[in-house]
Amino acid sequence: MQKSKEWKCSVCGYIHRGNEPPEECPQCSSSSKEYSELKDKQKLKFDGEKFDVLLINGSSHRSHNTGVLVETAEQTLNRKGISSRRFNLNELDIQHCWCCYSMRDSACTYPCRNQLDDVPALHEMVVNSRAVIVASPINWNNMSARLKDFLDRLTCLQNLYLLKKEGLTTGKVVGILVNGHEDGGMKTAMDIFLYFQQMGFILAPFGFAYRTHGSQYNAKTDNDFFKDDEILKTEIEGIVINVIETMNQDLETKLKDKIVPVSE
Repeated sequence: MQKSKEWKCSVCGYIHRGNEPPEECPQCSSSSKEYSELKDKQKLKFDGEKFDVLLINGSSHRSHNTGVLVETAEQTLNRKGISSRRFNLNELDIQHCWCCYSMRDSACTYPCRNQLDDVPALHEMVVNSRAVIVASPINWNNMSARLKDFLDRLTCLQNLYLLKKEGLTTGKVVGILVNGHEDGGMKTAMDIFLYFQQMGFILAPFGFAYRTHGSQYNAKTDNDFFKDDEILKTEIEGIVINVIETMNQDLETKLKDKIVPVSE
């Protein structure tokens, strides 16, 4: 007799036992694409190799609307021969920021004092990549809570400037992709950009792409809309090209020792 497997929903953590995951999560209604077979999870590690673009899917759903944006960006990077690494935040262990700097400025250090989760490896990838492309859903006119936790954890990189140490991110490039059921795209994109701006990142020209479906439609129809929307595909491909072209200007090297860090 075949032994039943255990499957975990990456959105809500529900455990399902059976040969296959459920078509719909009974706890949060996510699709079977959000389920993975439950196995011992290894802590994320960075292999030390530099690469071009770090892709971050900040949604609670790795395979839903925001995943469509990230998939399109990844395909464009592959066609252009640009090396990249993609991460879905809902598959990772990302703890809240400990806010060490609120005790004293020097308490917020890089490497981060919290070495207990997957974020230190992501820190190393931010430092060793040339650009970052971030994708987020619109959750109540803002980014997802998962993405904000990750961005909060970048404080140790931003704090280098405040401690008068050499910054490790000045001149890197960022592009931002946003989607949602209703309004709030530009606000969400700007909220995300503020984090990167304070680390010395440069927004690629025309570096935001956002698309909303509309509150007049049932949310269930959003995924097909984003998959089939040619305007969205064209704009995402444009953002990726803009990131690549800006990255190829090698501003990290050209601006080294010429930029005055003014970071809040």
